[in-house]
Amino acid sequence: MKILVVRYRFIGDTILTVPFLRNLRRAYPYAKIDMLVSPMSGDLLETCPYVDNLIYFDTTRKHRYEHGAMEKKSFLHYVKLLKNEKYDKAYVLKRSLSSAALCAFAGIKSRVGFNTEGRGLLLTKKVPYDRDKHEVESFLDVLKADNVPVFDDYLELWLKNEDIKEAEEILAPYSNSQMKKVIVHATSGNINKQWKKEYFANVIEKLSNEKNIQVFHMGAGSDSIIYDEIRSLIKNPLKIEPVNLCGKLNIGVSAAVISKMDLVFGNDSGTLHIAGALDVPTVVIYGPMDYRKWHIWNSNTKALYSKISCYPCNLKTKCKNGYACLEQITPNIAMNFIEEALSTKSLL
Repeated sequence: MKILVVRYRFIGDTILTVPFLRNLRRAYPYAKIDMLVSPMSGDLLETCPYVDNLIYFDTTRKHRYEHGAMEKKSFLHYVKLLKNEKYDKAYVLKRSLSSAALCAFAGIKSRVGFNTEGRGLLLTKKVPYDRDKHEVESFLDVLKADNVPVFDDYLELWLKNEDIKEAEEILAPYSNSQMKKVIVHATSGNINKQWKKEYFANVIEKLSNEKNIQVFHMGAGSDSIIYDEIRSLIKNPLKIEPVNLCGKLNIGVSAAVISKMDLVFGNDSGTLHIAGALDVPTVVIYGPMDYRKWHIWNSNTKALYSKISCYPCNLKTKCKNGYACLEQITPNIAMNFIEEALSTKSLL
């Protein structure tokens, strides 16, 4: 049997498919299971034992974090590619109309996926999508709807030895056992999910000057501009300057660096989901996004969100309140949770 799993784009979404993949493999131990993924985010599953082959879907490149090194291909290219593979079944975890159309045009006879975006006619088994459930649970609902047993729902992430070695070399100058290491992640795939730069500057100053903590930043090369702007907002000298790793690491080494941290703090983003999968403590700012749907799938985390009347809007409408949901999460509130996480190394 040949099975295709479709969930391309974003790092966080890719990580959250792991429980689905594990339970699918348990049900079909001898099947060939391939997965359609995006460049970079898909690399996190390169050594996943539940998938036989990764197919990189690289067409529009609209998202700044998903640019691959190979030449981008057309939608028709992937229709032909999947048709040639002659898959027996596709699990369409991406909720777009185009992803369902891709599998239908490729002639995959059994197509199981969420009944969203008006694509029900393109699926052979339509699964209701519950927007109040966490995304991990929603993915597992697809298996249940197809009568596949679900035994567990924990996350995993597999680090390569060479990536761990490179991470250790990068962090060697900062490996003083008395100095804790914290990633402060100020960027996100959507700018409207980002906490104020002034707030990040305040937290970084407190971590450096009051807590003697080594702060790190990571992300795409273009993210360095944001961290430079944040640094310019800190007027007092810092005891310990942040280390900017933006654009210097591939996704595998980035994950290995994250695994060595005492805490990851910042906006809801793929970096925080990587930390959760590696069981690194996290403190996450959710702003307009529903933490119930997107919280880090790990008990070692704390979600920061505002209980205002318009929360959560999930960025479905234009904000008329100046993103008060982000404004009301102050640096002092964030520091209280950061301090608790660092003192206990657990948020259970």
